[in-house]
Amino acid sequence: MNRLDNKVAVITGGTSGIGLATAHEFVAQGASVLVTGRTQESVAKVAAELGERGYGIVSDTGSLSDIRALPQAVAAHFPQIDILFINAGIAKFTPIADVTEAIFDESMTPNFKGAYFTIQALLPLLRDGSSIILNTSVNAHMGVANASLYAASKAALLSLSRNLSAELLPRRIRVNAISPGPVATPLHSAAKLGISAEQLRQMDESTVKQVPLGRYGTPEEIARAALFFASDDSSFVLGAELIVDGGMITL
Repeated sequence: MNRLDNKVAVITGGTSGIGLATAHEFVAQGASVLVTGRTQESVAKVAAELGERGYGIVSDTGSLSDIRALPQAVAAHFPQIDILFINAGIAKFTPIADVTEAIFDESMTPNFKGAYFTIQALLPLLRDGSSIILNTSVNAHMGVANASLYAASKAALLSLSRNLSAELLPRRIRVNAISPGPVATPLHSAAKLGISAEQLRQMDESTVKQVPLGRYGTPEEIARAALFFASDDSSFVLGAELIVDGGMITL
């Protein structure tokens, strides 16, 4: 028997990187999976990859109007869900002196505001005893130059995992967080991070030196951590954080 047989999962930002790897892992473990993405082309491609138990929904976590429409789009496929993986977000690094209100909102809206209201919107569809997983970051624990916005958004999610676990106790909904270290995903590019190619090269060299295992993680390794929180294997775990960083901040 697979670990997610007869479960229904929603993964935000599920068209690439960690979200896509997790979608494949969940389907392989027996779940039906709905992924969100910002374009029809990307969600259709992933739904086709996942097969008969994969579904795609066009929805931008940075848009409150899209979030408000999300429950109806999900309910068109399944009346209830068992797993919600809040994965969508961006990573941009800007010195505080250069941060404008627009840059602030660009990071905080999808990473925290969008995450918060996505949970609120889908809460009525979540079964009692279901699992909410928040994709955070080890940056929430570290002091890194130019990362104040990104780190703050991820620290907010960590706090949310504990507070929502307490609030949702009557429904036995478990809320837990995964904090990845450096992971090789499409998000990890000079353009996506808002830095130059040379800055990215220097950052990669410096980062690998800080990881005891001497490498970046893979999306599949994070997906297996998400599987633990999604399955009944973690039935006695709530408000917890699983750091998956190759020992970067723990050794």
